[in-house]
Amino acid sequence: MKQDSPLTVLKGIGEKTEKVFARAGIFTLGDLIGYFPRAYDSFQEPVDIQQLADGQIQAVCGFIEKGLALQRVRQLQLVTGRIRVGEGSIAVTWFNMPYLRNTVKPGCRYVFRGRVKKKGNSLVLEQPAIYDLFQYAEKVKQLQPIYPLVSGLTTNMLDKALRQALEQLDLSRDYLPVEIRKQYELAEYNFAIRQIHYPRDCHEMLLARKRLVFDEFFLFILTLRRLKESREETMHSYRLHRVPETDRLVEGLPYELTKAQKKVWHQIQDDMTKPQVMARLIQGDVGSGKTIVAFLALVMAAGNGAQGALMVPTEVLARQHYEAFTALMEKQGFSCRAALLTGSMTAKEKREAYARIESGEASVIIGTHALIQEKVKYHQLVLVITDEQHRFGVKQREALGYKGEMPHTIVMSATPIPRTLAVILYGDLDVSVIDELPASRLPIKNCVVNTSYRPKAYAFITREVEQGRQAYVICPMVEESEMMEAENVVDYTEKLRRALPSHIRVEYLHGKMKAKEKNGIMEQFLRNEIQVLVSTTVIEVGVNVPNATVMMIENSERFGLAQLHQLRGRVGRGTYQSYCIMVHEGDNEAVGKRLDILNKSNDGFEIAAKDLELRGPGDLFGIRQSGLMDFQIADVFADASIMQSANEAATAILDKDPCLEKEEHSALREKLTSYRKNGGNNLNI
Repeated sequence: MKQDSPLTVLKGIGEKTEKVFARAGIFTLGDLIGYFPRAYDSFQEPVDIQQLADGQIQAVCGFIEKGLALQRVRQLQLVTGRIRVGEGSIAVTWFNMPYLRNTVKPGCRYVFRGRVKKKGNSLVLEQPAIYDLFQYAEKVKQLQPIYPLVSGLTTNMLDKALRQALEQLDLSRDYLPVEIRKQYELAEYNFAIRQIHYPRDCHEMLLARKRLVFDEFFLFILTLRRLKESREETMHSYRLHRVPETDRLVEGLPYELTKAQKKVWHQIQDDMTKPQVMARLIQGDVGSGKTIVAFLALVMAAGNGAQGALMVPTEVLARQHYEAFTALMEKQGFSCRAALLTGSMTAKEKREAYARIESGEASVIIGTHALIQEKVKYHQLVLVITDEQHRFGVKQREALGYKGEMPHTIVMSATPIPRTLAVILYGDLDVSVIDELPASRLPIKNCVVNTSYRPKAYAFITREVEQGRQAYVICPMVEESEMMEAENVVDYTEKLRRALPSHIRVEYLHGKMKAKEKNGIMEQFLRNEIQVLVSTTVIEVGVNVPNATVMMIENSERFGLAQLHQLRGRVGRGTYQSYCIMVHEGDNEAVGKRLDILNKSNDGFEIAAKDLELRGPGDLFGIRQSGLMDFQIADVFADASIMQSANEAATAILDKDPCLEKEEHSALREKLTSYRKNGGNNLNI
């Protein structure tokens, strides 16, 4: 069997099951073995009653004292009982599992494993899994993989399919040259794939992970390098010239551009007048003024009688940019006409926009991924700008590029990452940095607190709302999880509605909601119809809400510093003093010290560099920390040293064999072709 074989070659996978796997993006055997665990669970020996700790997942060995009781609580069926463990006992509860009354026999010894919760003065074991003594003994000390599951897909289904695939696939041919594996102490591919799914111990899992992280970075970097080479050989078919409108626009602004903005704008002007195609990254902290630089580039394209397009990740942001650009043009008295294009527009609105774009009447087009749809035909597209590069990926960026004749490209990112990493991650681009904030920006006031501060925080949010302001509250999860103790958006919204005065409207937002719902919520928040928005990090790339002055982040210890800084950047965008409250669980000294870095600095690049220094093996599994690019297993910050090794290796190979024509690189050439064909393992390469 080959890795590109469909899943249906495996026993037990028919048409119906195939559709379930497809929902998780698994179509072939290669997709299946590349569907890596998001974390691991380690089964420990059962403990005595005295060793049970609130909030921990633990196991006890004992028996149910009496028959289990069943009661109804609202729409739930609640099964309760007590487990006798040695001389003591602990209450136990299960939700919607009434069959346990017949299967768990009083007096029979089992191992019960679940989360311990403190209720009043006593402890309760919630929703524990039940094992016989032999079953549990087999699991102790082993790492159990935890996979990201979709509706209908179970761990058991994945396990059966994976075991078959690993048994039948020949993974012995390793595409990485032996000298690279030796130099960077990398495991063989065959070993890595087996051990990432079924690790014998933590050491072997980390060896497997290191190899697979290296692979992901290595293939990504090789692909970007080859893209850059092909771009550098490409000449632009439409030569642009400097236009007086951009100078007039700069002079007519109600503020002066910072030195950093001027420097980057001059770099872009120079690039756009050269015969070679420009591909430039503008990296700038939240609020550093990247948007006005993008607007200047769009005006330059329009002033040359051509078109420029700006693609952003959300509809609300697209509308904001469109309105801001249109208002700026009217104020300056420019005839530059803009068109808006988003997925939720009516068929009639879209037809009208398509016509204006194709005829050239619209010289600036602002929208979402709707800009790259087949029906959109451009008159003379010479400039493509994408905001938040990692939200689109190279593939979508290229798709917009194909709409013109090799247009100039600018990508913008507010994700602060050290320059050493930026030049690797954006290997096909020249990097510009806007590293200063406008003088008018008020620094955000920060505080790092534990959960006992919540009542004060709620009172503070209430005072801000009563003065006409708004607030964000960030939670790490969408819904409650058995495996992780952290605040979730759905339950927290209810908690806040009870804690805040009834006239304050609290709503939630998360990535699982439909686009129309998300847009509706953000529009209402923008109009101050919603005063407090409880959200996941989906708002990290959101909209400009100048009226929002409070950012409260729950379980802040679960986020990387760079991501916390980006979340904090959602406030402080208006003339009002803004605040960021970072709430962490417990009194862990290391957590407090780490978060205190944010207390002392509002410089995203400095924070990102410190984030890099602080990362260690403990950060590898948990909530994804960087929020930067959707690598399957690699994390830009936690795995920065591996990324740098992969970059060195890619450079060494391309220096020796730029087109990978040598026989020794035949397996690598095939792997790279397959990687590119399959969209760079979902990275949109």
